[in-house]
Amino acid sequence: MSPFAIQLMHGCLSSDIEQEDQNSFQALQQLGAIEEVDGLWKLGSLYRVGRLYIGKDGKGYVEAEFKEQRDLLIEPDHLWGAKHGDVVVAKRIIARRGRASGKVQLVITKAHLFTIAYTHRDERDNFLILNIRTGEPTHAVMDGMDLKAFKLGTVLKVDVDDDKVLEVMGTLDDPKVDEKISLALYEREDAFPPECVTDALDVELEVTKEEHPDRVDLTHLDFCTIDPVTAKDFDDAIYFDIEAYTLYVAIADVSHYVPFFTNIDKEAKKRGFTTYLPHKSFPMLPRELSENICSLKPKVDRLAFVAKIALDRTTLKPLEEEFFEAIIHSKHRFNYENIDNILENPITDITGTVAEILTWLLPLQKITVRLHDERLKQGFDFRSEETKLSIDANHMLIDTQIETGTPSHSLIEECMLLANQASAKRFTGEGDSIFRIHEPPQLAKIEALLAELAAIGLYVEEYEDSPSLIRAIQKEAEKMGLASEVDSMVIKSLRRASYAAHNVGHFGLGFSHYSHFTSPIRRYSDLILHRLIKTQLREDEEEASYLLRNIEPLCARVSELEREATKAEWDFRDRKFARWAAERLGDVFEAEIIEADESAKAVLQGDIEGVTVHLKGDGVMLFDRVKVKISEVNIAQAVIMVELVEKLSKEEMELA
Repeated sequence: MSPFAIQLMHGCLSSDIEQEDQNSFQALQQLGAIEEVDGLWKLGSLYRVGRLYIGKDGKGYVEAEFKEQRDLLIEPDHLWGAKHGDVVVAKRIIARRGRASGKVQLVITKAHLFTIAYTHRDERDNFLILNIRTGEPTHAVMDGMDLKAFKLGTVLKVDVDDDKVLEVMGTLDDPKVDEKISLALYEREDAFPPECVTDALDVELEVTKEEHPDRVDLTHLDFCTIDPVTAKDFDDAIYFDIEAYTLYVAIADVSHYVPFFTNIDKEAKKRGFTTYLPHKSFPMLPRELSENICSLKPKVDRLAFVAKIALDRTTLKPLEEEFFEAIIHSKHRFNYENIDNILENPITDITGTVAEILTWLLPLQKITVRLHDERLKQGFDFRSEETKLSIDANHMLIDTQIETGTPSHSLIEECMLLANQASAKRFTGEGDSIFRIHEPPQLAKIEALLAELAAIGLYVEEYEDSPSLIRAIQKEAEKMGLASEVDSMVIKSLRRASYAAHNVGHFGLGFSHYSHFTSPIRRYSDLILHRLIKTQLREDEEEASYLLRNIEPLCARVSELEREATKAEWDFRDRKFARWAAERLGDVFEAEIIEADESAKAVLQGDIEGVTVHLKGDGVMLFDRVKVKISEVNIAQAVIMVELVEKLSKEEMELA
């Protein structure tokens, strides 16, 4: 559901409407579809707002938002140009008999403003324009140009309303076009509007203590950062006071530099998240901020928003949690490899600042191990593996690495989890903040997964509820040596974590309260949470009222933007895998079956890891080890097809 649609359902002030929704708001006023009640504009009782779904028969349905509603039928003659996936306002037609239906009154959010397409010739030499998402024919026109004159495989950005070509993006035979395609498909941005860059350049380049007399001065404490070796923006720094058993989590104070309604804030709200591709990041904030004054760089003063958490020495439960604005001075920048090496091979001749930091960092690491073990009594440890790609200057895939959690990752993770929990516990959970929620799974879905796993001999006899069933499945998978594979299947069966104004807890982590506080440079949700906590500290009811009046549509917005950013990253990865596979047509690889239904899928085994392929061939079972031959690659849609060569016997699997 779009943020504007949520505002229409719950009621809003006209001043709350985003600029891009003003025309729709005024049109609905003219239609009489919204009415003002007690100062709030709200959708009239005869109207329904929702996402439109159109079936193969041409009939549309506006989705129901409440259990007592049915999807509203829209006959083809009453669609008024609305397309599948659009968010529309429809007026209900009161039927004398039969099912109530409606007429589309207005499209308030289009599913897509443009289509990405490419030129193609089929086996019969027919010239076609194909939609790059679906592979289906579409239309495109370009003033003064015959599209047949373009090289086959030319990628086009096409307006969905008039089919006019908005941009010629490149050609499919150029690997560098993949970046443009992935960003465009999921509406990710690269360059910032000029006014954002101008405003970012006007921000101070350094922090002067005298200009911030009301902040707590923590520059004497030995804060440090621990990040990937390639990191350029540092959201968080930590310090642990051993004597007081108190953890300080200092977070970049982005809200100080990005006020409401500024050009930078509007653009950050539009982007929602930083998008990470293997060769480049596409930041939520201009780099002039994210990689400079907002970044907690070493050996310079920086403004920070600090969570100070005192722990019980025995139970490690938080005794006191405090938030305040501060100035810190990070003494050293570590990367994960540094810390892992130190933990694995303790060095006795370290001196100076690093030695001072290690006097508290090494004990803290042992504490975080205990925190992790305690957390897993309620939450889950899913063995997820992330595939990291390396590409060359020509944007071709050259290497992959499977990244798993290490002690240094866990150290930082547990510190951030403490701060995120503390931030959430400040609020009641009744629509007064932005929470990171993960709803419990439906037992029926986990039982369906169990039935699927029974085909490979994984059985669970006794369980009481979803958590106990998941733990039992993990235990059996561990015995069979299939821990990571089965965990991937469990994750797919769970509901997706999202942002919400009403707290329901986080099932996966086992937390009753959880939010995102620790990454405001790359997540808009965290920036909003910082602002909310500051309204508490300053007792600013006016600003809190504005934030909370719009918190539900904001949660919907950032949840959707998170999904789009992730999809863009996955799409780019799949395009690189497809190009790699296209150079290996006919090659034979060992593979493991990860889906064994009508459209089987497998993961190739070899130097390049994480390549998922679609399998032609029957008779395979889940987790079978097989040999497959790459038979076909669709570069445009990033799909790799393989043919089954043979199944591996148990003896061959053991040798492999």
